[in-house]
Amino acid sequence: MLKEDILALLKSAPSDYLSGEAMSRTLGVSRAAVWKAVDALRGEGYEIASLPNRGYRLESRPDSLRAGELSGALTGRLLGRELVCLPTVDSTNDEVKRRAAGHAPEGLAVLAEEQSGGKGRRGNSFQSLGGKGLYLSVLLRPQVSLRLLSELTAWTAVAVCRGIEACCGLAPGIKWTNDLLCGGKKLCGILTELEFEAESAAPVQVVVGIGVNVSQTAADFGPELSDRATSLAQELGRPVRRSDLAGAVLAALDDMYAAFPGGKAEYLAEYRARCVTLGREVLLVGPAGSQPAFARDIGQ
Repeated sequence: MLKEDILALLKSAPSDYLSGEAMSRTLGVSRAAVWKAVDALRGEGYEIASLPNRGYRLESRPDSLRAGELSGALTGRLLGRELVCLPTVDSTNDEVKRRAAGHAPEGLAVLAEEQSGGKGRRGNSFQSLGGKGLYLSVLLRPQVSLRLLSELTAWTAVAVCRGIEACCGLAPGIKWTNDLLCGGKKLCGILTELEFEAESAAPVQVVVGIGVNVSQTAADFGPELSDRATSLAQELGRPVRRSDLAGAVLAALDDMYAAFPGGKAEYLAEYRARCVTLGREVLLVGPAGSQPAFARDIGQ
């Protein structure tokens, strides 16, 4: 959409004015079309200054997830080369699977402002309040063995930690492979789902879903979750722009996928360093029941 292209251009020159004529030439549209797109962005909460003979400058932005906000961070990357930003969806994982069935390309990323049926591990739900979190899923088609695919969630956990740290300086810990913690409370959940070919039972694609609590308060979590969940805003004492976080997380995921599976030693070492479970009593849960154990190390 033209609005997203205009927004991306304005974001690329945050301290400069861009002339309407220059933008019209770059995008191959009329200056009137540029003006209409700028006016529409203003109506959506973007503060855009304008001066005669100088053009337009982006002064402030609302906290929104859209292609124009993310295009710069994802330029030249596999993940996010096809980007879908939705106001609401049942589950970003399910939306990726639906689009994959329609032959969506590898690297598809789906983000949503809100999920009505956010999913966690073992059929649990993931609270996905509108405008409060980062809810995204990506489509991968790695040509590796099922054994190596089983390690992808741990790699993802390291990548998401890196993205969060790059964006806002906070260093989460990893609880096994699916949860990221801060101060002993859950900050992020990861859900990896494999899709298999019906005839051969061979894995054909992976959907990686990530939910990060960004601006929730204790009241948002409610009494049933506030003692177990936290958000970036609670930990940092300041707001975090979700589009900046999305760009950092997707970039870190793209770097991770480019290194998978050859860069295992680096990611495993960082996983060990970030894992908060090592050196603690744990409960092993399996088909036959559960039993206490001690987490001594993480194998190869």
